[in-house]
Amino acid sequence: MRKRSLVALALAVAFHASSAAADDAGTPAFDFSGKITRVVDGDSLQVDTWIAIRLAEIDAPERGQPFGPEATRALEGLAANRSARFEVVDVDRYGRLVARVFVGDVLVNREMVRRGFAWAYTRYVRDLDVIDLEAQARREGLGLWALPEADRDPPWIWRRAHRWAPPRTPRAPFDVACGAKTKCAEMTSCAEAHFHLEACGLAHLDGDRDGIPCESLCR
Repeated sequence: MRKRSLVALALAVAFHASSAAADDAGTPAFDFSGKITRVVDGDSLQVDTWIAIRLAEIDAPERGQPFGPEATRALEGLAANRSARFEVVDVDRYGRLVARVFVGDVLVNREMVRRGFAWAYTRYVRDLDVIDLEAQARREGLGLWALPEADRDPPWIWRRAHRWAPPRTPRAPFDVACGAKTKCAEMTSCAEAHFHLEACGLAHLDGDRDGIPCESLCR
């Protein structure tokens, strides 16, 4: 797949999920690279300040749950302020991109489970290694598996009991509706121009076909 703007790719999937997401949750819909700017908790983070990522196939303790802060710190150690590659497999009901996250050669999703900071999210797992890694962490008593059994409720059970909702994700900094704008003069930023070029198919924004729309905004 040819390189596209990170912002355009993320928006195209987040707001047009029915056509962009993979048919099979185990097969990436697309991949892209970017810098992780914030770790929200043990299984979610942000790229480029406001693009929300949910780590695929794992479920970490929430912040209000036993071992939640430790899981958050573990993900920070693996990923905070790092450049990463994201294999996007789906979009969740909160609009977050569901992805496998690679920092260098490390698949962060697996590593969180291997170290005992997350469960295999069995409802969605396609990578069977994640299940094996959880079993190994259990046997070795790593991380959360050293807690008393009463403090080891899986997050999907804990959330139901506590009426949990994910942290709010910043909104896109421009109107993402296709058809709302059609000309470079109407765009307010290079990211907005990229979105309308890539997600909305406004090829005329890139008159010289060099992949850069609205040259005056994207210089």
